[in-house]
Amino acid sequence: MNAWDQSVKSAVQSKRPAGPPPAAPHDLDGEPSYPAGTRSVEGRLLARLLEYLGNPPLEFVLWTGERIAPAGTAVVARVRVSSRATLLGILADPQVRFPDAYSEGRLEIEGDLVQLLETVYHSGRRSPQPSPVRRLVERLHRPHVNTLTGSRENIHHHYDIGNDFYSLWLGETMAYTCAYYPTATSTLDEAQYAKMDHVCRKLRLRAGETVVEAGCGWGALGLHMARHYGVKVRAFNISHEQVAYARSRAESLGMSSQVEYVEDDYRNISGRYDAFVSVGMLEHVGVANYPALGEVIARSIGPQGRGLIHSIGRNRPAPLQPWIEKRIFPGAYPPSLAEMMQIFEPYDFSVLDVENLRLHYAQTLRDWLALFETACGRVREMFDEKFVRMWRMYLAGSIAGFTTGALQLFQVVFAPRDNNDVPMTREHLYPR
Repeated sequence: MNAWDQSVKSAVQSKRPAGPPPAAPHDLDGEPSYPAGTRSVEGRLLARLLEYLGNPPLEFVLWTGERIAPAGTAVVARVRVSSRATLLGILADPQVRFPDAYSEGRLEIEGDLVQLLETVYHSGRRSPQPSPVRRLVERLHRPHVNTLTGSRENIHHHYDIGNDFYSLWLGETMAYTCAYYPTATSTLDEAQYAKMDHVCRKLRLRAGETVVEAGCGWGALGLHMARHYGVKVRAFNISHEQVAYARSRAESLGMSSQVEYVEDDYRNISGRYDAFVSVGMLEHVGVANYPALGEVIARSIGPQGRGLIHSIGRNRPAPLQPWIEKRIFPGAYPPSLAEMMQIFEPYDFSVLDVENLRLHYAQTLRDWLALFETACGRVREMFDEKFVRMWRMYLAGSIAGFTTGALQLFQVVFAPRDNNDVPMTREHLYPR
């Protein structure tokens, strides 16, 4: 057990009351320092925590009024902790207990939430390797599984909480995946349509072809492919709410004969198609199921098809942030490129193109968060204050994940090895 874990253990076991009167307050723009003569267990523990994290420019204000911040640093945000129990929970398991405490109103943040989380992400990258106690805590966060039954439960937890809720902040496309911003002034809706065109051009779709889509969300991409590229689409999804919405939208546009939405698991895809596409589903598959997904793709596109997978990812293998996996996205896992190759290598697929749209996703999330904040009164009426704070934390944390490089967004284009109908240049991606 290292010094940090011993400090946490001692604090949990301690029965001593908090120490001295609070130090004098100071502004976020000031030059804070550790309070002179800090004697409380909590103050010493927080000072050590900040040091352990590389002294990020954050200030903690305890329920006693005591303030702790790195010396000689202008803090970017202030964290107010409501009780000793809240603090000890955070110290024992910060990745889950910190966002939980914020969601439940036991933690207040003064300053920009995204900037605070970016600071934490940067500091966490510089901190030492986790101790045995830390690794034990991480092992306790067992992710949800993605069996046929488990996948349905996981998807229901996130996507079936109400189309009315998502319509408040996803924009007119109802696309819940990374957009593509061709210009700095592109709106969210413009960027989502640009993303769909970007995908279609990468697949080089031609009128009269057939496309199978695994995980179709609320159906926007399927409709776009059919309307603008003249293909027939068969789209699979296990979210009942999303499939019902997509079918209704297709019917209202008179496109039900061109786009078929199937409420079923991707593992049950059947038939032969010219192209396979999956945008934002791989995160819910799980690495253990990648060979099965590869087999589905291989039998779907045969020797002359092509495919594209669009997914959140990592630079190296690592689980999703445990609070997001536990509270928001059960069963989700963002793969590294090496892990994604477990889809392609067993079936001898050739990878033709890889693009990273990480900063596009950060901008997408900023636009979503802005719309969410505008609609938070409605969201509060639909659910409650805890739900509002929980989703604010999720969206802000996701922005920080992409801006700091903790998360990536990969688009991978591939084809069977014998398919020579592949472009010699990338000119088709950027038509005049």
